[in-house]
Amino acid sequence: MSAFARMTAALRSDAVSGSLLIGAAVVALVWANSPLSDGYESLRSFTFGPAWLHLNLPLHAWASDGLLTLFFFIVGNELKQEIAHGELRHPRHAILPIVAALSGVLIPAAVFVAVNLFRPQAISGWAIPMSTDAAFAVAVLAVVGRHLPSPLRTFLLTLATVDDMCAVIVIAAFHTAGLSPMTLGGAVLGLAAFGYLQNGRGRFPDRVRAGVPQWLVYAPLAAAIWTLTHASGIHATMAGVAMGLLMRTSPRPGERASPSHRAEITLRPIMAGLALPAFALMSAGIALDGTDGFWSSTITFGILGGLIGGKMVGIFGGTWLIARITRAELNPGLHWPDIAAIGLLGGIGFTVSLLISELSYTESAALTNAKGAVLLASATASVLAAVCLGARNRYRRRNVEPN
Repeated sequence: MSAFARMTAALRSDAVSGSLLIGAAVVALVWANSPLSDGYESLRSFTFGPAWLHLNLPLHAWASDGLLTLFFFIVGNELKQEIAHGELRHPRHAILPIVAALSGVLIPAAVFVAVNLFRPQAISGWAIPMSTDAAFAVAVLAVVGRHLPSPLRTFLLTLATVDDMCAVIVIAAFHTAGLSPMTLGGAVLGLAAFGYLQNGRGRFPDRVRAGVPQWLVYAPLAAAIWTLTHASGIHATMAGVAMGLLMRTSPRPGERASPSHRAEITLRPIMAGLALPAFALMSAGIALDGTDGFWSSTITFGILGGLIGGKMVGIFGGTWLIARITRAELNPGLHWPDIAAIGLLGGIGFTVSLLISELSYTESAALTNAKGAVLLASATASVLAAVCLGARNRYRRRNVEPN
């Protein structure tokens, strides 16, 4: 195996991708609080791109609007795979993680609203504690829970996928400004062409698939869809979700794998090795000397309470309640302490929580407090989840035969 093949294989590992994400965030935090902090801010604000396409953007915007689109494409693609072939194909099997995701979204949002109910300038961040960072959470599970049953990872991934789609809906519904119907119509036409080439049958799509390198068709089309979506006023990452949901998940005669699977194999290392670390590097650099009001801010306590307490109560409580009032049951390989550990893992907000923070606040102090709270809550949830998962891991290693 070549060095490049070994590197891409490593980047598909949950532990490696999560470590890179954490490492980039640490570098950003240290850099922003070092004597070289001016260089960090200069890098974030470095602006480039074609102005005639309204894409003369600072580097941090390219990271959040551009590179993060790849992350959301993977989210949409994974959701399509789950609906077509995975847990979400059978509602009876998926009901517990789906309810866990929904209650794990609603309860943290309610906690934030309760804390900031009389602070109208802060209430716009209600969606910040809703999201679970799948890459970060799965990495913690992979490192700490090596003897835990595989259905636990499936439960977490299903929960995180539904959780991410809730975040997508929130971004599309509440963070769209200055909608341009004409450019939005162009994006929709581009998506229709994308879907036709993926799923349509006929001389043209079949000839394209058979006779032209795929990237020569899809890369320019995806770039056009992204550009039109960005210009329409809808957050550009929505283009990634839409294209992911349009991927074909079943191979046709003569194909070794479906386009969905090939895209996953090709793009996941780029997402893990470039897109998410670059976003973390551009977003997690918080100057700690600018957080004087951190512990007096209701934004801080709304996010901490939502991510650490609200996620735990929502995920565990929702799962337990639905199992009690319906015929839904836990996978035989799982027990309630395992779900409690997943509830703690759900408090790792990070990527999407940082993105929603940037979309929710324009005032510097509010944004700094929100990002600081997301980082603190994610770190705290990671430690608590690692302790709980470690205890479950030791118990299973001593008392349960590996699955």
